[in-house]
Amino acid sequence: MRESGAEKQLVPDPQFAELASEGRLERTIRALESNNIRTFVAKNGREARLKVLELLPIGAEVFTATSKTTESIGLAQEINDSGHYVSLRSKIASLDRKTQANKIRLIAGAPDYVVGSIHAVTEHGQVLIASASGSQLALYASGAGTLIWVVGTQKIVSNVDEGFRRIEEYAFPMENARMMEAHKLQSAVNKVLIVNKEGKPGRTTLIFVKEKLGF
Repeated sequence: MRESGAEKQLVPDPQFAELASEGRLERTIRALESNNIRTFVAKNGREARLKVLELLPIGAEVFTATSKTTESIGLAQEINDSGHYVSLRSKIASLDRKTQANKIRLIAGAPDYVVGSIHAVTEHGQVLIASASGSQLALYASGAGTLIWVVGTQKIVSNVDEGFRRIEEYAFPMENARMMEAHKLQSAVNKVLIVNKEGKPGRTTLIFVKEKLGF
């Protein structure tokens, strides 16, 4: 994969913003289920938010991975601000990143529940997530006890190669623009996790949403 940086201003490829057809969605669900990733379908963001809250026990320890998808449907805010859950992101926000970095790392390293999103999912049931820092990738791979992803169906791709194209030609330009606007910082595709199969049945749930959400 090429190095992502400031040398080139990319324009997001609009083909990767198109919602999947019913046939493509059904094929992908079958593949995910065969790979031990439990899958649900929500017709919109509100329905997806309610489904996630149904899956989270009241009082559960939850970490919300940074995600435009969960932020846009009010899910991250509900988890972190409602008082119904032990919000690890809120706990981390109260700590000093310079003097308490090790404590932050330990708190975020193995939460009971993680809620977030991904960048591409193939019709063969493989999931791809890109990151500049890699902070959420360990949680997705094995750190979290239970993992819940909320995913717009525009993120469905044919195969892993197309998944990398979606990351570089759509998700990265969108995230880079967001980072520049919010923090005046460049993003980058530094690390990519590919989940071919979940080894522990019941650990991972993916909720498809029939709306264009996130990058």
